[in-house]
Amino acid sequence: MPEIRLDTHDRIATVTLSNPGKLNAVSVAMWEALADVFTRLSADDNLRCVIVQGEGGNFAAGADIAEFPTLRATAEQGRHYHRITVVNALRAIAECLHPTVAAIEGACIGGGLEIACVCDIRIAAPSARFGIPIKQLGFPMAPDELRYLLPLTGKAAALEILLEGRIFTAAEAQEKGLLQRIADDVPAAARQTAERIDQGAPLAARMHKQLIRRLTPQAEALTQEEWDAAFAFLDTQDYRAGVQAFLNKTRPDFSGK
Repeated sequence: MPEIRLDTHDRIATVTLSNPGKLNAVSVAMWEALADVFTRLSADDNLRCVIVQGEGGNFAAGADIAEFPTLRATAEQGRHYHRITVVNALRAIAECLHPTVAAIEGACIGGGLEIACVCDIRIAAPSARFGIPIKQLGFPMAPDELRYLLPLTGKAAALEILLEGRIFTAAEAQEKGLLQRIADDVPAAARQTAERIDQGAPLAARMHKQLIRRLTPQAEALTQEEWDAAFAFLDTQDYRAGVQAFLNKTRPDFSGK
């Protein structure tokens, strides 16, 4: 059963992405649960840090594509999925009152990488794998989600990640700015990081998060025409072909239409 688990020990909370039969692919219910869990964590003044991890040796292998034909089939559903369901979760993590640490093992792909990107500190195992191969699914990264990737990688690396769509190593992820640290024992390293944060002044940590968000340059808001163009893919043959090919485990044949 896909779920988001929450465990708290002392003043450190651990949020676990759990859908092990699908490498922790994030279902709609999991996105919604993430938003709810992090909203509640932000309201708990007793906490000092939150660790985000995946179950069973993987972080998360992206969104649950099997849901797309029914829950993301129309333009209206697609807009709701990206602009509300996914973004509410990402924003709740990014704006969490407490420092967040992503403990990354195994697959950290697509939506899983987006979740990692909105955490404050990212630590990965040498064997972890990264990428956003959505070009094979026939659609682009949604604007609200892309804005969390760009500040970490910059324009050149973001274009490489999205245009090539290949899966790359933790060492390369660190070179691209996606990771602060690589550790052989990720759970231990994440816990040690959380404990160091716990030893500091919580008000200072919270203010650092607030000031860094405020002082980070933000792009101008997209126009309505730009939003419409960003989601026009939902009515294309390529999108339908890409999703169906993924579900059938075949190679998609894109026509550009």
